[in-house]
Amino acid sequence: MINAYDFDKTIYDGDSSLDFYLYCLKREPSIIFSLPTQIVAIMLYIFKIKSKDYMKGKIFIFLKRIKNIDNFINDFWLINYKKIKPWYLKIKNNSDVIISASPEFLLKPLENKLNIDKVIATKINKYNGNIETKNCHDYEKIKRYEKIYKKNSIKRFYTDSIKSDKPMLEYAKESYVVKKNKIIKYSDIKTNKNV
Repeated sequence: MINAYDFDKTIYDGDSSLDFYLYCLKREPSIIFSLPTQIVAIMLYIFKIKSKDYMKGKIFIFLKRIKNIDNFINDFWLINYKKIKPWYLKIKNNSDVIISASPEFLLKPLENKLNIDKVIATKINKYNGNIETKNCHDYEKIKRYEKIYKKNSIKRFYTDSIKSDKPMLEYAKESYVVKKNKIIKYSDIKTNKNV
């Protein structure tokens, strides 16, 4: 049996995509010129003219302006690894799976850094920002998981978001909702206990 974890705000203290963008902006200020495209994409998504997948592809368009992207990614984790929450580091196992809507290229190094089995995430081309798979959230997480692992093999699943991860919360044998560093059983939330 496998323990699976959402990433941002679950085992990582913050939003890794936003942190990476801000990190890149400091090192390569020219990426600010991608802002108009990003803003338009966000507005089109808000007004339900375009999909979340479309928006995500445009958000990461700034990657076109970065040379040596692998160096940026490695250096980012040298600085931000400390944002992995201590509670997770205490219980982690080498069979763990991170399953996240964040970019796979950004989270993939954690397989080695955390010594875990697999990162399953949204495939975004790290050279041009193009989204290459559906956004890895909601039911897509289950589809992506079952392409690699046996059906119904998740013992425990942890997330910060009931809204985004309800399918996974219902799919796992045990589920937990993480609020900062507080871990609450999903079954208790459903029955309004200890919330």
